[in-house]
Amino acid sequence: FGSSVFQFASCQLSGTGIMPKNKLGGNKAKRAKGSTDQEKRELIFKEDGQEYGQVQKMLGNGRCEVTCFDGTKRLCHIRGKMRKKVWVSQGDIVLVSLRDFQDEKGDIILKYNADEARNLKAYGELPEGTKINETDIVEGDLSDDGVEFDEGAGMDIGDI
Repeated sequence: FGSSVFQFASCQLSGTGIMPKNKLGGNKAKRAKGSTDQEKRELIFKEDGQEYGQVQKMLGNGRCEVTCFDGTKRLCHIRGKMRKKVWVSQGDIVLVSLRDFQDEKGDIILKYNADEARNLKAYGELPEGTKINETDIVEGDLSDDGVEFDEGAGMDIGDI
């Protein structure tokens, strides 16, 4: 009996005993597990029933307002495979799958990163005036918040 207690105590003291070694990290290791760098993927061009577009406004509930490059503004739904995995934000270039029965609605099936969007622009798939990586896209009044600064306000620091 005495030797088994001594053996158990020596295992505890040496650190080679009961508990396994933590090889992953702390308590947030599983949460940070999926953060791998972007891998190069093949550039996907549009097919029949698809159109390129730029996100104008996020509406919530997986929906957004997209201005397609055929000149139509559509209400688009982010498909389930992309939800919570690919974050779509205002100004992103996306590939929209058009609906046969509703022209004013569509589904976002792919989000292009900035490099892919530049390549599409170089291949002539996107119009020349397309702004990549900018949030105020077509409408200039989005960035105009009504604040104007006057250069010569007439105030002198010595008067204060």
